[in-house]
Amino acid sequence: MRIPLSELPPLTGPLRAEALLAWLRTSDSEALEHLWARADELRREGVGDEVHLRGLVEISNRCVRQCAYCGLRASNGGVSRYAMSDEEILECARKIRDFGWGTAVLQSGEDPAFTGERVEALVRGIKAETGLAITLSLGERTEEELRAWKRAGADRYLLRFETSDRALFERIHPPLPGRECDRLALLRLLREIGFEVGSGVMVGIPGQGFESLARDLELFAELELDMIGLGPFIAHPDTPLGATPPPLPPDQVPATVDMAFRVLALARVQRPEANLPATTALATLDRQQGRVLGLKRGANVVMPNVTPLHHRARYNIYPNKASSNETAESTRALIVGQLASIGRTVAVGPGPSQAFRRRTQGAGGGLP
Repeated sequence: MRIPLSELPPLTGPLRAEALLAWLRTSDSEALEHLWARADELRREGVGDEVHLRGLVEISNRCVRQCAYCGLRASNGGVSRYAMSDEEILECARKIRDFGWGTAVLQSGEDPAFTGERVEALVRGIKAETGLAITLSLGERTEEELRAWKRAGADRYLLRFETSDRALFERIHPPLPGRECDRLALLRLLREIGFEVGSGVMVGIPGQGFESLARDLELFAELELDMIGLGPFIAHPDTPLGATPPPLPPDQVPATVDMAFRVLALARVQRPEANLPATTALATLDRQQGRVLGLKRGANVVMPNVTPLHHRARYNIYPNKASSNETAESTRALIVGQLASIGRTVAVGPGPSQAFRRRTQGAGGGLP
């Protein structure tokens, strides 16, 4: 649908769903160039030209869930499972510190072996030895665990709500027996506890319509997210959505890197002071330019993978993931070179989002 720039609403956010829908649907090249430029302008004004590098550690690929899109789903017998030891995780944190980056991101499937007490001890140990900011992305956990991890020193928590379409969410993300799943409520709890809160969506999930995606973008602003992560849906052949995709609605959102760039740019319009990563999924679908174009269209964070190579290829959420065969050192060199090519520099320190700074300073709170 070609909606010319002159007929589109101004990119002064936060936008409501109707305005977002028009920007999601237009195919006008002039309008899209304006969107890229505006997102980059808002990124520069909101968070500056420095790029925060967060060291990603995929601590376990074990998971009790049966998410229809994820290669780590419990029933996928083709996955070689692993869980890192505490010492392996701490060694990765030391490497992140030695690289000069300010944050360690600990990510896993929902693995019962990482109990509340174990994660609490890990957080305390990493803080004591490295002083890094710590981001956790460990799925849906109890309020008691989340509060304990925050007291132990965890700074941030990432939990994607994936889609605001409740019926679609329930189809792709069945709850565990006897447990309800309300990720929006969990995100509000994380904020109340004091975490810097990150969430996001998949772009182009089978069954996702444009109106649903516009509502997702609206929610970024309503939830006042500090971090927003998103990327295109990438089918895994050993999942229900990869093996036998369902019938698609007439207004199905395409799972393309170009549509993901559009959502990224609009996310910057919605939250000018949030931290937005150029995600691995973008780099997976566009090996040459995905990360760079993401940084030029609103992103200000990159998450280099420092998971040991003998584990990394087994964290197979989707196939052919970028950097799955690269050492942490080679990934670091590649990213630094890419930043230099577009006049961006590596940030120093933990790098809380400006949105979080403003909120905590206004409340008289401290910063991580």
